Amino acid sequence: MDTLEFDRTNYKELLKKYIETKDEQSLYGAEQISKSFIKNNILPEEIVNLHIQAMIELYPGKSKEIYSSMNFLLETMISYGLAHQEYQSLREKQLELQSEISVAASMQNTLLATSVPKVDDLDIGVISVPAHQMNGDYHHLVTGKDGTIGIAVADVIGKGIPAALCMSMIKYSLESFSEQSANPKLILENLNRVVERNVETGMFITMFYAQYNPSTSILHYASAGHEPGYYFNAEKNNFEEINAKGLVLGVSSDTKYEQYELTLNKGDMVVLLTDGVTECRNNGKFIESEEVIEVIKNYAHLPAQEAVNQVYKYFERLQEFQLKDDFTLIMMKKNV
Repeated sequence: MDTLEFDRTNYKELLKKYIETKDEQSLYGAEQISKSFIKNNILPEEIVNLHIQAMIELYPGKSKEIYSSMNFLLETMISYGLAHQEYQSLREKQLELQSEISVAASMQNTLLATSVPKVDDLDIGVISVPAHQMNGDYHHLVTGKDGTIGIAVADVIGKGIPAALCMSMIKYSLESFSEQSANPKLILENLNRVVERNVETGMFITMFYAQYNPSTSILHYASAGHEPGYYFNAEKNNFEEINAKGLVLGVSSDTKYEQYELTLNKGDMVVLLTDGVTECRNNGKFIESEEVIEVIKNYAHLPAQEAVNQVYKYFERLQEFQLKDDFTLIMMKKNV
């Protein structure tokens, strides 16, 4: 007699003993048989069928209604077993996918990591928080050999792993450009050709690229359809949108971009961001740009890094700690 047949026979004997004596030792025996069933991959409906057959053999003359109810239970368990198997399969695939996304997110953090450069006359604060595991925003700060500071802020129209791959391509393309072509206008034109050739139709990238020269206190910048940032004029004590226009990257390979410049004086401030900041929602409605500026004003007196952290916390609370979009904010304050 094989193990499975032994378990079936033993089950019938334990069932009879329990029905006649209500002996709890029989329940312990049933527990041991259950472990054997699991080991042998016996499905729930097979156990129910075994129970029905045991009852028929033990009490052949008993009520037909009882056996009919057990047949109903058997059909229910068959359906349950199929549904449970399907659920388990989907669950395993979901866990596998979540694990892969977690690894991809960790790799993205490593690949796209950037550090805030030390600049004598600028206080720079940066925060970038993904709405989900993968970040569709990108920011990069780099110091050139001539002492100029390059600042990139970008947003992929699209999310998830494809967006992350695009950002990796953008980073390594930026790093491959020579310093002679590092002015914002040429940076965007070169990147535009890379994106147009290598990114699938329907996925576009917005970018704001700026270059700050500490020796002249001039910020040169250009935009490829990116969310306009803000400039705070300390002398006038007012905020205004940074005026920069340009087509998003990847539409046409021969697109030309216009370059602008802004001279920063002591106390001036430049704020760069993505639409995860300006398109925050309050009670289902997008907030107005005036409110964004007002929030920035409230924390502008703080050191730049503390200020961007506080602005983020404000909008995080506003959205009940559930970001609707990736959130990136860069603040540059002119100290001297």
